[in-house]
Amino acid sequence: MEPTNIPAGAPRAGGSTSAKDANTANAAPANKTVTIDDFKKLNIRIGKVVSAEKVPDADKLIKIIFDFGGEQRQIMAGIAEFIEDPASLIGKEVPVIVNLAPRMLRGYESQGMMLAADNAGRPTLLHPAEEVPPGSIVK
Repeated sequence: MEPTNIPAGAPRAGGSTSAKDANTANAAPANKTVTIDDFKKLNIRIGKVVSAEKVPDADKLIKIIFDFGGEQRQIMAGIAEFIEDPASLIGKEVPVIVNLAPRMLRGYESQGMMLAADNAGRPTLLHPAEEVPPGSIVK
């Protein structure tokens, strides 16, 4: 999500905001296209959450360990304010960009980025429609 001065879902001058308007406001402009070659650069895999805990002294961060079928990775996700109990994430399968350059956040290395939909300013986790093996490629 890109930061804006107006919160997602906030009424705009001269009218009210519907869920459709909020989602449209967060959508990328149509002229911001990428080529199929750009998309192919992303390595998106299904990771299964094996542990999740709030990062001490951080309002937004949850440290999540994902299993990718023979490999585990730590991902730092800025969703703590929306998740009441991080342990509720354990066992969930989530798409993760695994070839994103590692980044240090609050002293922890994040080794990828989990994907979520922006639902009126709140993240909604994405899941496969049926259980798949950890590490499955998302195409």
